[in-house]
Amino acid sequence: MQLRDELSLRYLSTNKNSELAMSGIKTLGEFILDTQDDFKYATGELSRLLNDIVIATKIVNREVNKAGLANILGATENENIQGETQQKLDVLADEKFISAFKSGGEACGIASEENDEFVAFDSEHSKNGKYIVAFDPLDGSSNIDVNVSIGTIFSIYRRKSEIGTIATEEDFLQAGKHQVAAGYVLYGSSTMLVYTTGNGVNGFTLDPSIGEFCLSHPNMKIPENGKIYSMNEGNAVYCNERINNYLSYCKEIDKATKRPYSARYIASMVADVHRNLIKGGIFIYPATTKAPNGKLRLLYECNPMAFIVEQAGGIATTGEEQIMNIEPEELHQRVPTVLGSKNMVERFLSF
Repeated sequence: MQLRDELSLRYLSTNKNSELAMSGIKTLGEFILDTQDDFKYATGELSRLLNDIVIATKIVNREVNKAGLANILGATENENIQGETQQKLDVLADEKFISAFKSGGEACGIASEENDEFVAFDSEHSKNGKYIVAFDPLDGSSNIDVNVSIGTIFSIYRRKSEIGTIATEEDFLQAGKHQVAAGYVLYGSSTMLVYTTGNGVNGFTLDPSIGEFCLSHPNMKIPENGKIYSMNEGNAVYCNERINNYLSYCKEIDKATKRPYSARYIASMVADVHRNLIKGGIFIYPATTKAPNGKLRLLYECNPMAFIVEQAGGIATTGEEQIMNIEPEELHQRVPTVLGSKNMVERFLSF
């Protein structure tokens, strides 16, 4: 399908939007317009950029849902910059998002987990774009072939280079505290988009009958306490004593509930963090002797998720410092990651 046909998806539900308005249901497009003035740089470009993301998300969701029928499951013969084998859906999703950003013109460039270097768009429209986007097109690639939840993570910054010029690496090497928006999409039993522009966190569920994201989880707040810890305990043997002491604590019988914490690990950061955001919990991907700098990417995974969790009232840390305070030194920098419910993360830090 040509991009022009794909972009036309935004117009398919005009009559349905009227029905939704009458029923009091707010679509994502309406919500973005209604809250545009909450953003201090509001001039319309950010709203249009978010709409580009929504369009690409719908296209990727469609491809994910028919992956088994369209022969796009499985691995390619290529590896990404991290040395990980690229999945066919990884590559497809990456292409769809880049195409949407390039066509929209609000972003002057993008950085993706699947690309060795950042991509600077060279059209006159794009060179005048005020933003850059860093994203992970499909988080949880190991789950693709077994039909377990995967997702997309995105992060938006204002560019640092002069408007009207080609994007530079400096535009992307910004601390997470400078994000203007961040979000994720969960392709699960339902497809859900969660995002923040620094004024709280809101969640939208895709209604497949009309092709619209509708506000389903307004003003999301992560519970201060929870009973879920999310970590690949197969790596515990490679972790330091502090981590293992905390894991032992999680397995102790709680005096109040008469049971230990529950271990829940999906191996998709989007799915694990989303569950903890709803129910309360802690997500841990620490440094190990195999990966002394951690495994997760600062720009594409940790910063956007940290922004969301903190806006929802939680804490995001490496165990040593606040994730969003880190000044990145390279595009694919990795950091240890601990984020989730406030009291649970504080308890973790006490170890």
